[in-house]
Amino acid sequence: MTRTVVRGARWPGNVAFRDGWITAVGDVPAEPGDVVLRADGDVLTAGLVNTHHHLYQWLTRGWAVDADLFGWLTTLYPVWARLDVEDVRAAAAVGLAELALSGCTTAADHHYAVPRGDDTVFDAIADAAGQVGVRLHLARGSMDLGESDGGLPPDAVVEDLDAILASTERVVADLHDGERVTVTVAPCSPFSVTDRLLRESADLARRLGLRLHTHLAETVEEERDSLARFGVRPVEYLARQGWLASDVWIAHGIHLDDAEVARLGAAGTGVAHCPSSNARLAAGSCRVRDLEAAGAPVGLGVDGAASNEVGGLQAELRQALYTARQRAGDATVFGPADALRLGTEGGARCLGRDDIGRLEPGRRADLVVWPGDDLADMPDPLAALVLGPVRRARHVLVGGEPVVTDGQLVGADLRALHADLARRARRLRP
Repeated sequence: MTRTVVRGARWPGNVAFRDGWITAVGDVPAEPGDVVLRADGDVLTAGLVNTHHHLYQWLTRGWAVDADLFGWLTTLYPVWARLDVEDVRAAAAVGLAELALSGCTTAADHHYAVPRGDDTVFDAIADAAGQVGVRLHLARGSMDLGESDGGLPPDAVVEDLDAILASTERVVADLHDGERVTVTVAPCSPFSVTDRLLRESADLARRLGLRLHTHLAETVEEERDSLARFGVRPVEYLARQGWLASDVWIAHGIHLDDAEVARLGAAGTGVAHCPSSNARLAAGSCRVRDLEAAGAPVGLGVDGAASNEVGGLQAELRQALYTARQRAGDATVFGPADALRLGTEGGARCLGRDDIGRLEPGRRADLVVWPGDDLADMPDPLAALVLGPVRRARHVLVGGEPVVTDGQLVGADLRALHADLARRARRLRP
């Protein structure tokens, strides 16, 4: 098959790929028949990996702007209960399109809002990913603990436990291919699911060879709820359900003590760090450096666009750097290369993948060319990418196939997608 070579990038050099896989990086001698993609003066990276998102929340951007997590959720649960499958499809298409334009080639979507039990909502999200062209880690989320049983979500948005498990098996059978769509088993959070759902979800995932995902230790209120209901902190509660393991990654992981950080690291349990959303909801900041030092994989997450209205992943590189330095009170502890590592290789590790996340031979050709025209005056191209203006990618390739070309989506009309989403979002307003 014809070889393609990306040439002329200011950093880190040339990259060649064939049949969807990287074959050479750096000094790549020309070969007869090469197809050349010029990237003169631009910056080239591996595709960014988004380890935690809620695509449907594009329908409710800008709601509850002055609320903490629990207040935000109680405001929005009744709104999300009104969504239908086509609403979710429209939101997923916009969300994935905006992620692709922000350099994201693989996105994990944690979806737990199942309209009236209609699990074709997961087919709709997968269809949207296929249209846009990005890899999808489809986390089949679930909630089975409603208000009447002591949970936070209203009873109208929870599902029957046995129906959840049966649906999860159906979604895996119909959608999971382990390359373009990878299904994950993902009960929503300890305050919205039962012990039994956590345990049986873990059993199901391990029987099917799938990974597990949930929210954990995001807020002080969650910690208090766990102590009141279970008599233990969230990490211990999760461990008792069989969830502290290397096939698990959690979202947020903010309120952890030293022993819990060490415990996650020893288990190899990953953490999706969502710095902008955490700041928006005043939840706190993740101990990224401590977790990595302990051995825990850490990746970046955008989280839902209802708590991170930008909705893109490139901006999280800079926010992760700012958050780490502010937390440490030290400008030397976390640099642009660290931020990019979280957004690429760290995210791949959270998702259990060793085929993406790095520019090296033998990895998939998931590549991003970032425009460098306005950054030429900055001496360090990587620092320019992370610390410079938020930008859209010039070119995005997934498995060597173009998803974004010259700053435009290849498989979708972004303006039309946004127009459809706006019409649907207006219906939800009071």
